[in-house]
Amino acid sequence: MADYRKFYDLEGYLLGEVSSKFRDSKKIEPLDFFLILHWKAPRAKTKHRDRLKAQAGSFQEAVACIAKDLSGAASAELRLKILILQWAFRLPTATAILAILYPNEFTVYDVRVREQLAHAALADTCIEAGWEHFWQKYDAFKCAVERETPSELNLRDKDRYLWGKSLYEDAEDCWRA
Repeated sequence: MADYRKFYDLEGYLLGEVSSKFRDSKKIEPLDFFLILHWKAPRAKTKHRDRLKAQAGSFQEAVACIAKDLSGAASAELRLKILILQWAFRLPTATAILAILYPNEFTVYDVRVREQLAHAALADTCIEAGWEHFWQKYDAFKCAVERETPSELNLRDKDRYLWGKSLYEDAEDCWRA
């Protein structure tokens, strides 16, 4: 019998089992990919599923192609480019997927983290200025995450640190109002 408790800590499951399975096999189970989408944006998960089904014929086929595309990409920049330009994910979701599959290369582009860094919003429309410009802006965001957090933390924990700080400050402001 399966131990469903592992899904209670979804991020732990994704960063532990899913990330490890992807590193070993270069494949992603459709359920696991759906859980990544749920982890990032529970309200949008079925929209992503339906869009990917329409794009590839089935969700399973889309996930298989995404795994193949990502594992065959030669750089972090190319991985992000694939998810945004080829698979039509927006930056926050694309970086969430990549933060699970490549946790040492990507941080999630999250509004709470961005606000903690006082980092200008990087809209998907910035791609119109050219991919290179867009990638440089994301890379600057990642460097700010690394620079503005305790040095002993890994990249995922740096992201958690800033997100948690944002939540704490919001809660503190709210209860005092």
